[in-house]
Amino acid sequence: MPSKSLAAWQQARHAELAGPDSWLGMVGLHWLEPGSNRVGSGDDCPVRLPAGPAWLGDLDWQGERLFWRAADGSTRELQTDRQGAPTAVDHENLSIFVVDRESRLAARVRDRDWARRLPFSGLDYFPADPAWCIDAEWQALASPLSMEVPNVAGELKTVQVTHQAVFEVAGQRVALLPMSVGEQEVFFVFRDRSSGRETYGAGRFLRATLPQDVAVDGRITLDFNRAYNPPCAFTAFATCPLPPPENWLPFAVPAGEKKWQKPAI
Repeated sequence: MPSKSLAAWQQARHAELAGPDSWLGMVGLHWLEPGSNRVGSGDDCPVRLPAGPAWLGDLDWQGERLFWRAADGSTRELQTDRQGAPTAVDHENLSIFVVDRESRLAARVRDRDWARRLPFSGLDYFPADPAWCIDAEWQALASPLSMEVPNVAGELKTVQVTHQAVFEVAGQRVALLPMSVGEQEVFFVFRDRSSGRETYGAGRFLRATLPQDVAVDGRITLDFNRAYNPPCAFTAFATCPLPPPENWLPFAVPAGEKKWQKPAI
């Protein structure tokens, strides 16, 4: 299936960030403890809501299972994001759902009416440049590599790496290690010399279509015109992976999304 045009991809990014489920609507991230976790706007609630009843209910974490026990006495089991979209608990404009980060659970709180206060103003991009759509070598590593990748919260995730994307820019030969390899897509996290200046300081994300046969060396297209900001560029309530030192590029990549500037309220 052919990929979207760059313009269509940028429009999809805008729609994602402007919508009710945008990262810009995040208003809380609360790490859970095993057992009952009180949810509400009251001072005694570890999952503190910005508005609503003092006690809305409890998130009850029991081993491998998670339950919502509402203040009205009703109970239902919830799913985290471990294997897909998490189950949400909605109250008026607020949506509460639980994410699993290396077997630690956290409740995220989203205000789905966030855009009424400050609509999304859009993203800035470098001019599209075909020179930054790079045909790279997709090389199998001689020995698989196990990396400890930190996130912005200081936690470590073990990533198994079997391939690398190798390419040249202005005579410099460099490699990027993937953070994950799916059935159809490869995911990279990188920094470059523009990070913290024209682009987001903690780095950017890049996705590429997986070569048909990853068991052998091949080619992979790295289109840096589609490099994009991670969720932590838009909210403090994200747990984005940081680029490992191996993915710190020694040159600027003036392509893709620029640093997002939060509008003054």
